Amino acid sequence: MNKSEFYLNARTDLKGPLDGVRVIEATTTWAGPMAACVLADFGADVIKVEHPDGEVIRRLPPVIPDSSLTVPDQTVNRNKRNLAIDLRSDAGREVFLKLASTADIMIENFRPGTLSKWGLGYEQVKAVKPDIVYVSISGFGQFGEYSDRVGYDPLAQSFSGWASLNGDPKGGPTKAPTYLGDDVSGLHGALGAMAALRHRDQTGEGQHVDVALVDALMYQSNGNPTSGALGIPLERTGNQFGIAAPINIYECQDGMVFAGVLLDSHWQVMCGLLDRMDLALLGMIERISRRDELDEILGGWCAEKTVTEIIEIFAELSLPASPVNQFSDLAGDAHIQSRDMLQPTVLSDGREVLLTAPAANFSRTPVSVRHRAPDIGEHNAEILAELGYDPEALAGLQDD
Repeated sequence: MNKSEFYLNARTDLKGPLDGVRVIEATTTWAGPMAACVLADFGADVIKVEHPDGEVIRRLPPVIPDSSLTVPDQTVNRNKRNLAIDLRSDAGREVFLKLASTADIMIENFRPGTLSKWGLGYEQVKAVKPDIVYVSISGFGQFGEYSDRVGYDPLAQSFSGWASLNGDPKGGPTKAPTYLGDDVSGLHGALGAMAALRHRDQTGEGQHVDVALVDALMYQSNGNPTSGALGIPLERTGNQFGIAAPINIYECQDGMVFAGVLLDSHWQVMCGLLDRMDLALLGMIERISRRDELDEILGGWCAEKTVTEIIEIFAELSLPASPVNQFSDLAGDAHIQSRDMLQPTVLSDGREVLLTAPAANFSRTPVSVRHRAPDIGEHNAEILAELGYDPEALAGLQDD
């Protein structure tokens, strides 16, 4: 299928499948903004409520060269509008509640109890919008023994057991290089919001959705928490696969490839390639027990070839292989370009950068990076006017 066939019946009058849904975001880095980013990418009208001084994400590196804008802010706050108010002030609280009364979904990721102290917790927002879908994302959740603890992404990776299995087998536990706990809990926050919105549309009932970074990482750990509860030993495998062999990252003449076998049928084909048909009858368990031996055989074969040669040979034989790319390699990759996964976007300072596109494609309601991340308070006048504030009231709020 080519791209034009996929989008043959696409509509051009909608921003995405969530067009018409309003989301209020009261968040700080990274899980809350990510949940709202997913909904914004899907076409929702997401209004990010931010302190007038700006939240932490605006100061997180890396900074775009020759600019004061940061890559994290531009990445996770695109497709949103921005309202700058101080939620701890009486005027800010009043504005926020009036805004919440117009919303379908609210997302927050402050420490549990914080927004309630400011008069903006679930019960207070529910009082002005009874059917609100109120999503709270935190380190350990809204209830439980540790719910009052601070919770950040690397803490969740360590607490959940995820980091214990990550890294080189000869080294120690290693956190992910990305905000994995934040990203995963952000996705669950968005998914929970959409599920609760579906329920609201069917019944008229809103609800409070509770997502914890620790819970999200446990959920996405492929059954490892169950294995742990059963006392089944779990080993750190690095770039190898605990359920298959040989498969690893191998040095080539001009780079590295991740290659190997996952199925017995793969192994039989590979044995022909390696001229080692004497090993073709080794089953999965036997191969895993002889992992180091088989790794050495495949590694020796790869060492004599270039990355391109290996990829082409493996593709011809329907064997799994990939070059080990740097992120800097992706912009020029033909496949990434054909998938529109890096989309040119003009930022507020006039420069154009490539921003990562939404991961889900919709044939009927296409989505994209529609516009850049807004500056602090860029949409204050626009949003407050929508709420009925006249110019005099706007001026008073500005002064306050």
